[in-house]
Parts: sequence; structure tokens; C-alpha cells
Amino acid sequence: MFWKNGFNAFYKLCSYNIAWEYFNYFTTYLCAALTLAALKAAKAKGITTSIDLNYRKKLWSKEKAREVMTQLCQYVDVCIGNEEDADTTLGFKAADTDVTKGELNLDGFKDVFKQMKEKFGFKFIASSLRESHSASDNGWSALVYDGTDFYHTKQYNVRIVDRVGSGDSFASGLIFGLVTGMKMADAAEFGVAASALKHTIPGDLNHATLSEVKDLVKGDGSGRVQR
Repeated sequence: MFWKNGFNAFYKLCSYNIAWEYFNYFTTYLCAALTLAALKAAKAKGITTSIDLNYRKKLWSKEKAREVMTQLCQYVDVCIGNEEDADTTLGFKAADTDVTKGELNLDGFKDVFKQMKEKFGFKFIASSLRESHSASDNGWSALVYDGTDFYHTKQYNVRIVDRVGSGDSFASGLIFGLVTGMKMADAAEFGVAASALKHTIPGDLNHATLSEVKDLVKGDGSGRVQR
């Protein structure tokens, strides 16, 4: 992830032996033209590119976000977002889904993913799935697609301490899994476990350790103190 202080680094990155570039809504908002140039340079070098569609209405309008993201996604390998972002930034809406009522229609998401794959040719598409049972209790899972197969992760029922940063935690966990050679399903489970833990941690940063995430993936959600 590259922020405004790292704009200089955009053009330097492709001279290094790196395997992955990740951009989110903040970098694209700050300088869409430079982000586009970086994506093109990465693609030319064979570097895997990924983007988070996360939309912030205080930063830009829906129309501007859709214009920019539609252009950028032509050079993206891995697209990450949620149902609202796919609708707002790219114009793909999952039918019969209302997260405010705790209703998710996986078939609707699968149809959206297929349309996204057809339009942009993404290698992977991933969406976190939030079911709002109340302000404090949510269902949390994810759906991923590789152009052939879909995979829906296990669902966690999370009691929220702080949900800020949960989407970034999912994206970083998924990318970590894919970069380290995990299969799509395992990478998705790792990402959703990491982000489920983030819901229990105050602040933007996920302080969960690698071993804690792996333990949760294995099914240990006891919360017992490790001595």
C-alpha cells in the first residue's frame, strides 16, 4: 500500500524485484493518473497488481470514483471489495442482498463476480461479506472467485469492539496467503480469520499475530491465554 509520501516510489518500484503491488481508494483518490501509470508499469514487468474498491463519499463522488476505478481495473489482477463498493465504483449490484437486514444472496454475488471477470479479466475477485444483526453483532465471511471456482469461507459471528480496519485486514490476509503459496480457499480463510480478529481490537491496526490467525483458522476460538 502506498500513500502520498510514497508517490516518488511509484516509479522506482518496478526496478526492484517485487512480486505484488496493492493500491487502495486513498492512493487512487490522491493521484489517479500516477496510480494508473504505476499499474501499467507493474503489468509490463509481470508484477501482480491488486486494488481495493473501498469507496469514501467524503473523498469523491460516486461518478468520479466509477470513472477512475473503471479505468484502473483494466490493469488489475486481484480485485478486492464488498458488495457496496462493487456497486458504487464499478456498477455491479448483487440482487436480493440487504446487509442492513442481515440478508446475503450468494448467487447474486456469484453473478456479479462473473460479470466483473468478463469485463476486466481479473485473476481473483474477493468480497468480504458482512451481515448486520445489530450494531454490535455481525456475521463475517468472504467469497472468492478465480474465474472457474467459487469459495465461500466459514462465517464468524463477531462481537464488535472496533470494525475500522477490518476490510484492510481481510485484504492483507488474503494477499499474504496468495503470496506465500496458499491455495485460493486457504488464503481466503486466512484473510477472513485475520479480519474477524481485527473486529475485537481497538484502533486501525490489526495487532493479531500470525500464530493467532492460524489458530483461529484451525478452529481455536477459545481466547485462552497462551503461556
